[in-house]
Amino acid sequence: MGPAGGKAEKAVVIGAGMGGLAAAIRLSALGFDVTVIDMAEGPGGKARALPSAAGPVDTGPTVLTMRAVLDELFILCGTRTDDCLDLVPLPELARHWWPDGSQLDLFTNVDANMAAITAFAGAREADAFRRFDRLASALFAAFDAPVMQAAKPRLSTIAATALRQPRLWPALVPGLSLTGLLRQFFRDPRLVQLFGRYATYVGGRPDHTPAVLSLVWRAEAAGVWAARQGMHGVALALSRAAESRGVRFRYATRARRIVRQSGRVSGVEIEGGATLPCAVCVFNGDPAALRTGHLGPAAQDALPGRAAKPSLSAWVWAFAAQPKGADLCHHNVFFTADPAAEFGPIAKGSMPTDPTLYICAQDRGLGPATATAHTERFEIIMNGPAGHAPPPQEEDQCRTRTFQRLKTFGLTFTPDPDSAALTTPATLARRYPGSQGAIYGQTPEGSLAAFQRPTARTTLPGLFLAGGGAHPGAGVPMAILSARHVAAAITQDRISASKSAPTATPGGMSTASRTTGRAPSR
Repeated sequence: MGPAGGKAEKAVVIGAGMGGLAAAIRLSALGFDVTVIDMAEGPGGKARALPSAAGPVDTGPTVLTMRAVLDELFILCGTRTDDCLDLVPLPELARHWWPDGSQLDLFTNVDANMAAITAFAGAREADAFRRFDRLASALFAAFDAPVMQAAKPRLSTIAATALRQPRLWPALVPGLSLTGLLRQFFRDPRLVQLFGRYATYVGGRPDHTPAVLSLVWRAEAAGVWAARQGMHGVALALSRAAESRGVRFRYATRARRIVRQSGRVSGVEIEGGATLPCAVCVFNGDPAALRTGHLGPAAQDALPGRAAKPSLSAWVWAFAAQPKGADLCHHNVFFTADPAAEFGPIAKGSMPTDPTLYICAQDRGLGPATATAHTERFEIIMNGPAGHAPPPQEEDQCRTRTFQRLKTFGLTFTPDPDSAALTTPATLARRYPGSQGAIYGQTPEGSLAAFQRPTARTTLPGLFLAGGGAHPGAGVPMAILSARHVAAAITQDRISASKSAPTATPGGMSTASRTTGRAPSR
């Protein structure tokens, strides 16, 4: 049913990433007849997987936090997350390794972290951690409503919040980087390096990302889940849930142009010349693709201003092998001894000479062993620059700087992954138009970066944005939250239209009926 009880209005979602899947579910719940198109062969967007001898291996995001935003989507589809996915809470957030042989596990429990850091670096550093953790907790609580949950973050609201809570001030000093803040707490450079790493989770460098993003630590410390089906499996489950609501999916279908008529969106032209009519279009891709004309002049005009600098990219290995050496947990970080050897080259558009490497051991921490004959699935990520030409002999260089580096920690894999296991920044640039290979949208670097990210609403009526490139930002829960902002904007437009539309009764106002879509019965 449509908003006035008639035929359902049509909506087209371009992109079946996490934000697009969430938007499709929410639009269906609003009563729209929803079609999702994607140029790939299946759902997931950047949350894709490669085949291996041990099953599908993730080659995109691996960390699931803020589970409640995922639960909300399945509830909208008349089911539960636990009926669709096997999610396992991880007691260990990550295991961290340094070249000097030191190692530190962090947990969801503050007291466990205090004990671990005391053993690792002493009581003074453990006390510094407690103070840092309290600040990060206060930042997360203070910024949740006015930033992440708000349709558009406003400086005035945040300034008022800060005035009421002086304890937030150390993280709000203009120009203070995350590294600068951490050095106010920790003397041990390894802990500065560890907590500064959270800048890379949203695509920035610790020395250039605002101190306020220390709150990312608290989002993770509040709980991390691993999906037995992998993160690509989460996308598959969401697509099935969307289909249960009547959402249609058209894969291997490229959008060519967003069509405008009478000043608003009227359809999406796809490759081959056909046009899918719609009253609402949600773009789940890098907003830079709109600005650079990938979807025609109507969409290009919908995002005024110039495209911002892209976030970090990455070289990603996804493969199955038998590991030997280091005792891995689900999430692992192998740090470089010199952060400048990682971020210095990245700033110049080059591959790190001495990288920090993240490893997701996809089959670890899930209870009963899921590996076949001791063969396990691994994803290894090396941060890199976006928007640059691939270096000569890229694969050989990346292989050496990844696997020779891990050998210095005593970690080896048998067999070595082949070239099909490697995703490069250039690969990402080809797969995701307009992105330049960036995997987090625009950069989080700069004091006002959080306020310059595109919001759900564009200047073209009927065109909305969802995904990690839109507000509130990068990461699976943020991409899912972006769809909530899309639904709120559309609902607001409906209310405004219903108040302005005349009825047959003189002096009366028409009222849109609240629709529930096609939710299956429980």
